[in-house]
Amino acid sequence: MRFDGQNFENRKFVKINCPGEDLEGKEFAGCAFEKCDFSGGDFSGALFMDCKFLGCNLSNIKVDGCGFQGVEFESCKLLGINFAKIKSLLIRWEFKKCNIELCNFARLVLKNTKFIDCGVRESDFVDANLAGSVFSGSDLQSSRFHNANLERADFRKAINYYIDPAYNKLKGAQFSFPDVLGLLASFGIEVEY
Repeated sequence: MRFDGQNFENRKFVKINCPGEDLEGKEFAGCAFEKCDFSGGDFSGALFMDCKFLGCNLSNIKVDGCGFQGVEFESCKLLGINFAKIKSLLIRWEFKKCNIELCNFARLVLKNTKFIDCGVRESDFVDANLAGSVFSGSDLQSSRFHNANLERADFRKAINYYIDPAYNKLKGAQFSFPDVLGLLASFGIEVEY
């Protein structure tokens, strides 16, 4: 087994193909994972501190009670993950150029989280606190924002979002034209430009 032991520090894991891998309860600090396949794995109760995932497949991983502190995901595939079950204390993470689909971020405090140039499709942000978060350059097709705190969030250059201003907090949020017109969709207003 590639992950014998309980604690791993400052290790680099490259091209590890281990779908269904059980990392339950393990701790990783300062580790890098490059081009690894963890699809269908069990990350329950694991802790990742100051780690980086680059080009990894994390689809359908189980993350019940998992902690992410200072974690970067870049060019990763994250499909069907119920992040609503993670350990919500001290969440600090960012996503760059990731494919995030069918994921659940409901009720999480995700202040200042960065989703840069990502495909964040068909994902759920119901009751999430995304104050100060950045969605710059991301495609938010069919993602759901309801009763979310989006104050000071940056949606500039984001596309395909549907956000109902009547059911989300948007004070100080930033948008770019023409995509900002999507905020009017819930009112049935047609705008020509």
